[in-house]
Amino acid sequence: MNDPEPDLPERPQRATAEMVARIAKVSRVAVSRAFNPGASIKPEKRAHILEVAQDLGYAPDRAARALVTRRSHLVGVIVPDVCSPWESQEIDALTTALQNEGFATLLFKTRTDYSIDPTLLTYMRGFNPDSVIAYTENVRPETLARVLDRAVPIYIGYPVVSGGTGSTDEVHLFDSLNVLAREGIDQAVAMMQGFGARRIAYLSGLASSLASVAREETLRTVLRERDLPNPKVIPGDFTYDTAYAATLDLFRVGEGADAIFAANDVGAFGAIDALRHELNLRVPEDVMVVGFDDIAQAHWKSYNLTTVKIDLDQRVRALVRLILRRLKDPHAPPMEESVPTRLVVRGTVGRRELAS
Repeated sequence: MNDPEPDLPERPQRATAEMVARIAKVSRVAVSRAFNPGASIKPEKRAHILEVAQDLGYAPDRAARALVTRRSHLVGVIVPDVCSPWESQEIDALTTALQNEGFATLLFKTRTDYSIDPTLLTYMRGFNPDSVIAYTENVRPETLARVLDRAVPIYIGYPVVSGGTGSTDEVHLFDSLNVLAREGIDQAVAMMQGFGARRIAYLSGLASSLASVAREETLRTVLRERDLPNPKVIPGDFTYDTAYAATLDLFRVGEGADAIFAANDVGAFGAIDALRHELNLRVPEDVMVVGFDDIAQAHWKSYNLTTVKIDLDQRVRALVRLILRRLKDPHAPPMEESVPTRLVVRGTVGRRELAS
């Protein structure tokens, strides 16, 4: 004879907003406002409601709310890489800023060729995000339009001339965050030229990267305006190892350079180490080096890198503004935000010792 199964403990009743409202002695609307970061409610009242909710184990049902408001409070982020310094720092800052606005982040990673797996697009559609930020230009608006409902994607643009790029796609709407590299690059070239550099090499990123192409074109324009020769282009891919090897080729096989302008800071690190440890050249006395981005590691004493800075806080805040503006006006024409660049001067640009 089988023993009777023991009585299972009764599952506790799930706390509701009505229970929180009753115990906190507030209205149901006040409970809803307390969980909405942008809602108007006195701080002490919000704190009291959240304390009661925590004691009861209450959390708002986002799925149910989404059915009513048609807002999921989810933001999709499509990235080609999550481990490189700039991307990891930006994702960290962006996630924090979005959480402060009441959004959760969905991270989608592209293939190595920057295309996206169709299965991931299906997942994205299922989550019904309020917005999608595309950090890779290969995933085009017409691709996202097939899977997104009301969300308008945001793309990072790199205009060569100051000003916006706009939504050039006449059918598929998208918004833009434009990185204005001209001012920072002009400051960098002016400083290198002032210290005697004439032969400036460009250590590129990936050939398929719009950011790298735009930086090269802007550098060419600035050099031409300052009556300097076109840059010697060193093929790179934004990585340390490739930059290291390419710098060795520039000086051992090529004609060398007075200065190296790198498409990103990690590439600049590779160039510096190749110059110092393999070629026995001094930075900046023999060869100057300038990076781009101003990642956290750029100020480390071993590099002390002069670099063109993209202000990360400004960039993240601009992305959040685009999301909030689009949610406020879903049918508006293409929206744009711009972030400037500026030169951060450290120790890798300085007086050159000219041969007699």
